Amino acid sequence: MASEEELFANIDALLEEEPQLPPPAERARLREAAGITQARLAAALKTTTQTVKNYENGRSEPKSPRLEAYQRLLKGWAAKYPAHGTPAAPAPAAPVAPAAAPQPVTPETFTGPAAPEATAPAPVEGPAAPERPARPAGRPATSRRPAAKKATKPAVDPRFPHGPLAVLDGDGSAYGVDGIVLDCPATTIPELVEWTLRESGLGAPKLNRYGKDSDPLIVLTAAAAVKLGLPGRLEGHEQRRSLRLPEDHPVVKQVTKAKWQLTQRGFGPWARIYRKAQGRERQCVQLAILSWDALDERSWPGVSDMEPADIARVLGVYAQRVITPRGSTAVSGLELMTALRPPTKPERDEETGNWISAYNPGSLGTEPMDPAPPEATPEHPVVVQSGWTGGFLNEEAYQWVRSVDSLSDEECMMPFAVGLDLNTAFLAAASRLVVGLSAPDHFHAPKFNPKIPGSWLVDLSHIELDPRLPSPFTPDGSRPTGPAWYQTHTVAYAQELGYDVHPIEAYLRRETGAYLDPWHDRLKNAYVDTLADLGVTKDLDDRQFLAAMEQHKQVDPALAAVLAAIKATVKGGVGKLRERPQGRHYKEGERWPALERPTWRPDIRAAVISKARVNMHRKLNNMAKMTGLFPLAVLSDCVVYPSPGASPLDFLPYAASGKPQPGGFRLGPTPGLAKLEGVQPMLWAVELMEKGLNPARHIKGGDAVLEDGE
Repeated sequence: MASEEELFANIDALLEEEPQLPPPAERARLREAAGITQARLAAALKTTTQTVKNYENGRSEPKSPRLEAYQRLLKGWAAKYPAHGTPAAPAPAAPVAPAAAPQPVTPETFTGPAAPEATAPAPVEGPAAPERPARPAGRPATSRRPAAKKATKPAVDPRFPHGPLAVLDGDGSAYGVDGIVLDCPATTIPELVEWTLRESGLGAPKLNRYGKDSDPLIVLTAAAAVKLGLPGRLEGHEQRRSLRLPEDHPVVKQVTKAKWQLTQRGFGPWARIYRKAQGRERQCVQLAILSWDALDERSWPGVSDMEPADIARVLGVYAQRVITPRGSTAVSGLELMTALRPPTKPERDEETGNWISAYNPGSLGTEPMDPAPPEATPEHPVVVQSGWTGGFLNEEAYQWVRSVDSLSDEECMMPFAVGLDLNTAFLAAASRLVVGLSAPDHFHAPKFNPKIPGSWLVDLSHIELDPRLPSPFTPDGSRPTGPAWYQTHTVAYAQELGYDVHPIEAYLRRETGAYLDPWHDRLKNAYVDTLADLGVTKDLDDRQFLAAMEQHKQVDPALAAVLAAIKATVKGGVGKLRERPQGRHYKEGERWPALERPTWRPDIRAAVISKARVNMHRKLNNMAKMTGLFPLAVLSDCVVYPSPGASPLDFLPYAASGKPQPGGFRLGPTPGLAKLEGVQPMLWAVELMEKGLNPARHIKGGDAVLEDGE
């Protein structure tokens, strides 16, 4: 690195005075007033042009001795080129997320090496200097739906003035958040990528000080896709989400010829186009093609059929409250974990004094970790290659139907079967959940410790509970028949019920932490805030809450779609922690791509589901003690009770003061509290139970079990 004397000599060639460092916008004004280019200034400061750009947009600050040299230069320019009485522009306001605040270039802006695909190279910065000419204005965004009342918006990052994403239509109009419409002249995919990175001003700041900024997202309507040379639909025998353009397709050739790259997933509904990072400068754009079913109807109900401006609003709210979508909601849920807990952080090397990439405590690190054999899936290499036959964890969500023979005459005479659904039950389970961060160690005959996350081989078959309740130890609610593997929360609940447990063996982790806490907090806030925008607020009493929930989807279909996407992000993200192999050509015992992610962690998935199932049983048990009521069926986070009336208020326990009794089911908009899922005649429920069918599944309208894929 150049000495302070050498730097001063270079600067003295431009001017001679010693200054204070002005705000970023003023630095750019002074340099332009002096007629000096960023490249020339970079050469004088012995740094890069990008670093000078960072100084002028507030992203980073110079360090000594470069700081003193830069101060000397700016003060001299300020004396020669005063602002004519106009005060210097203030520094750009920091976004709400603390990670987005301007940080010094070292160590805070250090992001560590980019991993292939999962951390594909990231974006160049959007326009930052306020002096740049404004983007050409397109026609105003129009919508067939009246604008809804807008929630408080976070501060705008000056690097990304036009928000995180845009929806491109066939006429070149790119609809962004808050009604912004940009003119996009691109006629090919490479041109679109260049425009997005150089001209659009799209992107989003990082969610953690050690993380990476979110790459800009361009959503293509069917008309825009055709205009850019893409087929209107992808056809083939595979599921549409698995389809990709062939490598000899003209668009793929265009991308390659322009020296851009595609990730290993190829050009599918969610295409990621990038070039290798130059230093800290990312060059990456995410595309989503609507007509290729990029927005799954189950996660984004009705969104694909909306007008472009409304699609931009839905995705924009999701991006601001959760994360800029990078694929399915399952993929986004997993990416959010990493964005909030980056695997690395900068650390100074004591020997060289340089900043290096080091492990970020509390994260899952950069390397994949093999599970213990009982935590793996039967096709996993650790199982196949070791010949493991010792059984597997079976921590799954409830799918239980009560025996019809156990119904009393009084229950059968009840007029209604009422379904209660716990709001984002798996998200509630992730709160303050301690999970393992290191590799598993094997122990024989260990003493059980409820504070240590892991898998325990223990016999719980001696525990006898009321048969009118599902067993808390198995997904189907049946009583265990012998030793089996359980996650820590399941075994701890057996202790809570008053039974001794004596593990035979265990796979435990020494390093632990609440890895999912920031993920829980961000998604909880997104869920609660979106419900509040739909009129379902925390200050409502139970009757008002039920009335508001009955109408909330009609208040604003766009925000209702955001709410559905948030819920899908929770379940999909947890499910992705144990993604199974996909494709017809997979052979048992081979590694599959998901195993190369540090976030392939079936033990963490098991911990979330175990805690959620235990929480459900605890409520069921308390309800039986307080009210004498027993459920008819449970499906994941939905439970069906016989009821004398068509409302949960007719059977939920309330104190004389009118307040809900603690320990049972409570109504409310917060994760873990309940809402009315549906009402059917009791006779209907009994007929289903006699056929071995689950009334909860039919009331809920579908399966709520966590999937192991997208």
